[in-house]
Amino acid sequence: MNTYDFDKTIFYPDSSATFVRWYMHAHPALMLLWVPKMLVIGALYALKLISKERLKEHIFSFVRNIDDIDALLSRYWDEHEDRIAPWYLAQRRDDDIVISASPEFVVKPMTDRLGIELIATPMDKRTGKMLGKNCYGEEKVRRFYELHPDAVTEAFYSDSYSDEPMARIAKKAYLIVDKGQTPVPWDSSRKK
Repeated sequence: MNTYDFDKTIFYPDSSATFVRWYMHAHPALMLLWVPKMLVIGALYALKLISKERLKEHIFSFVRNIDDIDALLSRYWDEHEDRIAPWYLAQRRDDDIVISASPEFVVKPMTDRLGIELIATPMDKRTGKMLGKNCYGEEKVRRFYELHPDAVTEAFYSDSYSDEPMARIAKKAYLIVDKGQTPVPWDSSRKK
């Protein structure tokens, strides 16, 4: 099996940020309320006064205003599916696993379309509330082994050296460069 980060890896740029921008562009009145709130929340996060989990909850709090989140995400992915990297589509396997820090509800419609497994940050798609830890760094490895205790990762792909914990458990690892277009061998001596 191969394992992959999602954002800026097999999808470029970031699915969460793209989804938020896409939704806010269609709802400018909501954006007028949301942006000032995010400036304050961003400052609190930068000052380390709130956790990344709380930051994500605030970012995705707008989902409370959405009547049919599943239909909305289907439309979003209809418009953004073409951003899946051609290099990934050329090597896609049925046993691929995406492990992402993005909210599961945002990425899952796309991984379902691809017919592959997803491990991601658990978040309530109706409230934006976190339902567990942010799936980042060592948490990715913990969650992977929780679901696949005896699994062997042939290759791991990511755009960031913050995924070094996943790279360590793979037989081979690749860093994605050129805006999600090119896999190059992972250099464990470097940190991003």
